[in-house]
Amino acid sequence: MKRRRTSLRRLALGAAAGFVAGCATQAPPLYSWEAFPRHQYDTLLREGKSPLEQIRAMESQAEKARAKGLALPPGFRAHLGMLHLTVGDADAARRYLEAEKAAFPEAEAYMDRLLERLGPRETRGTANPA
Repeated sequence: MKRRRTSLRRLALGAAAGFVAGCATQAPPLYSWEAFPRHQYDTLLREGKSPLEQIRAMESQAEKARAKGLALPPGFRAHLGMLHLTVGDADAARRYLEAEKAAFPEAEAYMDRLLERLGPRETRGTANPA
């Protein structure tokens, strides 16, 4: 009887230890959010960093995420594209909006609408037919 209690106790302790160890492991983050929500907030309220400062900070965040092997969150590239548009860089805006569309196909309709508003892609070095 005593042997059976000891076995049951060991089994219970082993199960409890396994349960605690299983709960302690945490899945790595899917996306590298960092300060992205803050950049969105600043842009909407027109407070905080200027668009150029936000662009620099977000591009730095993108480099860090790539170095860590993490994906950029949904909307990150689109927001970066809109910031580039704010400072007058339509080519960069277009690249980021197309990158958002490629990374998140569910955003295709919205990205296409934004790309339409940018107008046709400019072709440099070709004459404009009149």
